[in-house]
Amino acid sequence: MNGADEILGPSLAAGRGDQLALVCGERTLTFFQLERLACRFGNAMTAAGVKRQQPVLLLLDDGPELVASYLGAMKAGLIAVALNTRLAVKDLAHALGDSGSPLLLVENELRDLAAEACTLAHVSPRLVPMAALDAFLADASDRLVSADMAPEDTALWMYTSGTTGQPKGAVHVHASIPLGDRHVRENLGIQPGDRMFSTSKLFFAYPLGHCLIGGLRAGATLVLHRGWPDAAAAAEVITRTRPKVVLSVPSLYRILAKEGLGTTEAFRNVRTWVSAGENLPAELCRQWMDQTGGLMLEGIGSTEALFLFIANTPAAMKPGACGRPLPWAEAQLRTPTGEVITAADTPGDLWVRMASLFRRYHNRPDVTQRVLKDGWWKTGDVFAFDADGWWTPQGRSDDMIKVSGQWVSPAEVEEAALAVPGVADAVAVGIPNEDGLVRLVLYAVADVGEHEPALEGRIVETLRGKLAIYKCPRSVRFLDAIPRTATGKVQRFKLREQEAAP
Repeated sequence: MNGADEILGPSLAAGRGDQLALVCGERTLTFFQLERLACRFGNAMTAAGVKRQQPVLLLLDDGPELVASYLGAMKAGLIAVALNTRLAVKDLAHALGDSGSPLLLVENELRDLAAEACTLAHVSPRLVPMAALDAFLADASDRLVSADMAPEDTALWMYTSGTTGQPKGAVHVHASIPLGDRHVRENLGIQPGDRMFSTSKLFFAYPLGHCLIGGLRAGATLVLHRGWPDAAAAAEVITRTRPKVVLSVPSLYRILAKEGLGTTEAFRNVRTWVSAGENLPAELCRQWMDQTGGLMLEGIGSTEALFLFIANTPAAMKPGACGRPLPWAEAQLRTPTGEVITAADTPGDLWVRMASLFRRYHNRPDVTQRVLKDGWWKTGDVFAFDADGWWTPQGRSDDMIKVSGQWVSPAEVEEAALAVPGVADAVAVGIPNEDGLVRLVLYAVADVGEHEPALEGRIVETLRGKLAIYKCPRSVRFLDAIPRTATGKVQRFKLREQEAAP
């Protein structure tokens, strides 16, 4: 088998080769054209000396080149590794040194960063900037017989987003690819020719799994956007391209809702909105569906799972809940000592088993052994399910906060704070005081023009009216921005480090 064939093969075999596979600005590629460009990349990579099962690093913005090079690497039996284009030099150096990749394709404006990272990592891969791409592909044929790969051969790596420190390379295999279109077809309703747009970049597992892999496998047309997708850019792309399915994150949905963009004709033309990456507050979910008239489906997946494993579906959805385990995934809650939790409303560590789970962390057998056991993966998330079977996130296992001997879910506190008018963003963190006791601190970002002391008063009053007293933060601190990874995940450790600094 070959993962690239699993992605492009269904449309080519069904006679849809002339159908659009990609739309990026004014440029389009059909499935035939994408397949030929992928072949050229695969041939050029092997001509550059990359050997079977060696990784190729792709520090590229979303566009035809990223998609084609990703597929081309897999088609040639290499390992595709898309990197975050906002990596700090130390994190890029880590990826270069950790992977040992002999080849890095890089955006022109990131060439100096890449060169600095190579020096820092003491490695010397061949760097191919976009400006030299035509020369790199010049002699490469657009025909390539797909490498015959064993199901457990490596197809791709994804580096974790680094919410708790140094990124780890999650290793995925060719056998994981066929699962990719299940959620896309069965729950998002994608038909061949439907357009899909993700505001999250393709280096993130969420769009990689459900657009590049799942969307193309289902015959969708991917709408790609170069540059960072803020609210204005997202609105422009949606207005111009008219997608039927849009994938985004709660923080961007919140901004779009506040600006009232969901009421426009283009937004009301979207059939299904998908939210992942962090908890989607129930109020925001309802507000967005009221504005757009479309269906909002929240879910959770991960770099390690590649695809969503708990999600709302058209047949069963509940605002404020992450959803229910999908048919292709098993989920369990366990106590810290490993007992399976069967009682409703009892938080526990979330363990998941599914065909697309990563097989290991590259070069990290210690961490792999700790979180992968008998085919089950410990996600690091804390969840609870209610009597009706709805699963709700309680935070990360290392983020749960014990206050006055009772566990507090940061997600519950944050949802209450975000409902306060004038709060643009909020995160709850447990901070030890001088006596070593943990106190709950709320970090908040105020909307432009808000008077912070007055807003603090409203936050305190609202939380005391909604939450048990021990769940109410001892203090509220305002920031210009909450520290997040490029994929939108909160970096709580940075807030803790900030508090610990003298």
